[in-house]
Amino acid sequence: VLEHLVDTVLYFEGERHHAYRLLRAVKNRFGSTNEIGVFEMGETGLAEVKNPSGFFLSERPRGAAGSVVVSSLEGTRPLLLELQALVTPASFGTPRRTVLGADYNRVCLLLAVLEKRVGFPLQSQDAFVNVAGGGRVSEPAADLGIALAAASSYLDRPVRGDVVVMGEVGLTGEVRAVTALPVRLKEAAALGFAAAVVPQNNLTGRSSYPLDVQGVGSVEEAVKVLLTP
Repeated sequence: VLEHLVDTVLYFEGERHHAYRLLRAVKNRFGSTNEIGVFEMGETGLAEVKNPSGFFLSERPRGAAGSVVVSSLEGTRPLLLELQALVTPASFGTPRRTVLGADYNRVCLLLAVLEKRVGFPLQSQDAFVNVAGGGRVSEPAADLGIALAAASSYLDRPVRGDVVVMGEVGLTGEVRAVTALPVRLKEAAALGFAAAVVPQNNLTGRSSYPLDVQGVGSVEEAVKVLLTP
């Protein structure tokens, strides 16, 4: 009842084992919702994190299979997050699916797409997916990153460390366009990323970007671009 009476509702979120906290707007009569502020708990209390993307990527391993960086949009703020996947042979008859920081059903859907459209026999594999640093992703633009992280782990081939990935994945394996592509690419370029793999449909009508951009139309094409030796 109280939420219906006020103009703005803010949620203060955070994992108790992590130093950062998120201030998220879930209702706002005067602006967009899902805007976030990132804060770190220190000796003197909460302090603003000036560069949230760099904060979440600070411990990212280089050259590790199963690690992919995605650009997620939180309100109007682009946030770069590391997605990790571990795919291993199943020890028992039914493969396990464990997901932290992302939607469980969405991850299962993407694993099924990899099996049907790319030909990876994941029905015999356990799959574990995690958003590093205790972050969370909820928008479909992270789909391609989740799929590529799982493919990278299954093939045991790392994705280049200077590449950021974004794109929604459909059931037929197509990669669909995302919103606010220039904003996402600008954030990636500011953090030193040299290339991005994005939906092909996002590249119509514009030729200048702050980093090298590769358009893909399907998950299978993205796997070939990033994981073919």
